[in-house]
Amino acid sequence: MKLWKTAWRFLPLSLLVLVLTGCLGETNLTALDPKGPQSQWIFDNMLLSVYVMAFVTIVVFAIFFIILAKYRRKPGDDEIPEQVHGNTALEITWTVIPIILLAILTVPTITGTFMLADKEPDPNVGEDTVRIKVTGHQFWWQFDYEEEGFTAGQEVYIPVGEKVLFELHAQDVIHSFWVPALGGKVDTIPGITNNLWLQADEPGVFKGKCAELCGPAHALMDFKVIALERDEYNAWVEGMQAEVAEPTETLAQQGRAVFEANSCIGCHAVGGVGTAAGPALTNFADREVIAGYLENTDENLAAWIHNPESLKQGNNMPAFPDISDEDMEALIAYLRSLSVKED
Repeated sequence: MKLWKTAWRFLPLSLLVLVLTGCLGETNLTALDPKGPQSQWIFDNMLLSVYVMAFVTIVVFAIFFIILAKYRRKPGDDEIPEQVHGNTALEITWTVIPIILLAILTVPTITGTFMLADKEPDPNVGEDTVRIKVTGHQFWWQFDYEEEGFTAGQEVYIPVGEKVLFELHAQDVIHSFWVPALGGKVDTIPGITNNLWLQADEPGVFKGKCAELCGPAHALMDFKVIALERDEYNAWVEGMQAEVAEPTETLAQQGRAVFEANSCIGCHAVGGVGTAAGPALTNFADREVIAGYLENTDENLAAWIHNPESLKQGNNMPAFPDISDEDMEALIAYLRSLSVKED
């Protein structure tokens, strides 16, 4: 009776976990809704493992309850049943069945491992295979399109239906690059180069995270993979390669002066000018979030510039608390002008 009461106490918690799991699916931060060949293989093998475990569980419990009912002690059973030791047929059976079950899991695991390890270029596009160098920082992601000649931050764009090769590095500590809807996780380790390939089978925005505890703001080290049709992807690349146009509005022009006066260009490259100590800002106005997780609003942007430590503990961006409201308004106007999308 006490066992049932305890189980009922945990029922609300179980329902809450179920609801929250559904919420994760809405942000694409789930491996249960695969959108690429890697994630589909992981999902299929996960289901196969569940089916095998369910089969074993059902069989074991069925035998348990049958024995419990058939051989339970009945009134008048005063004698000890005949003791039987060793049954060759049963011993062979419960040895062979696990071997068969392991073989069922082993074959797809081995074939899938070779598939995941295939880092060769996409045979469908040949030399046009997209290659991206990924560098993990505390606490943001840098994406270098070295063959195309530009750098992106926090958002990585890929073409739909093509195998994209990623070269993984870390600037400071160990991070882990993970896009659940597209594939498994691979660590980025200082001084070591790891490799990964991903493919998106349909256009969309797929959320990624760092899956290795890397500091106080580890939970906020998010990024996005944005999959576009090839022609849209090519247009985005051309926009990132193009020289950033001068702001046309007076307020944005004043904001550029504020940007340069505060040495922002020393950390944030714009159109290939500047360094990559912080995320590149060439397409800043096109991003939905800032700092990896904050909604890209003027209020959040101003709060981030004034005091980034209060919003993302342990990050390396310096605070600028002395920027006046007028200069902040102009600076935000300049950042809002940084877009590579066609009007």
